[in-house]
Amino acid sequence: METRDRLAAVAAAEGLSLRAWLDKLAEAVRTPGERAGEAERTRQVLLELSGYDPAASDPEADALLARRMAEAA
Repeated sequence: METRDRLAAVAAAEGLSLRAWLDKLAEAVRTPGERAGEAERTRQVLLELSGYDPAASDPEADALLARRMAEAA
C-alpha cells in the first residue's frame, strides 16, 4: 500500500483524485510504439531540413554535428 499512498498524496497535492492523476499520467506517457513513431518522424524532419540522417553511420556528418553542438553550447 505504500506506493498507492504515495501516489495518492502526489495527486492530492495537485488537487486531483488518484484516478484523475493516473489518467493524466497515462495521457502523457508514450508507448514504445508511439516513441518509435515520433523518432521516425523526427528523423525524417532532420533528413528533409538538413540532409542529416542520425540513423545512418556517417562519421563526417556526426563530427560536424558534434562540432556545431559544441559551438552552440
